[in-house]
Amino acid sequence: MDQIVTVGRRKTSKARVFLEKGTGVIIVNKKSLKDYFGREVAQMVVKQPLEAVQMSKGVDIKATVRGGGSFGQAGAIQLGIARALVKFDENFKPSLKKEGFLTRDSRKVERKKVGLRKARKRPQYSKR
Repeated sequence: MDQIVTVGRRKTSKARVFLEKGTGVIIVNKKSLKDYFGREVAQMVVKQPLEAVQMSKGVDIKATVRGGGSFGQAGAIQLGIARALVKFDENFKPSLKKEGFLTRDSRKVERKKVGLRKARKRPQYSKR
């Protein structure tokens, strides 16, 4: 079986995910998952699609990710892994879709507007 390559995106992060049969090793930007993502929650987000289809020990994953913050990157890798698992075995699609792992989260930061402090926060209103 060849390597499966997919792309995942979230906010401004882009991840390329390489999946192949193996023992459950996850490497992100040439570091182990624990070393790259310090927070447990981010590590959990990355592993969720694998646990949904009971493949945590069946495949090795190598991911390269750029841009955004740690949770955006974790979300991008999550989508990439889910897409790779569907390419690996089409039978995983219904369960992954039901859990929402195959949906691209299109929310991005809204731009700051002129005259406002942030995208929507206004300066304090003074009647007099």
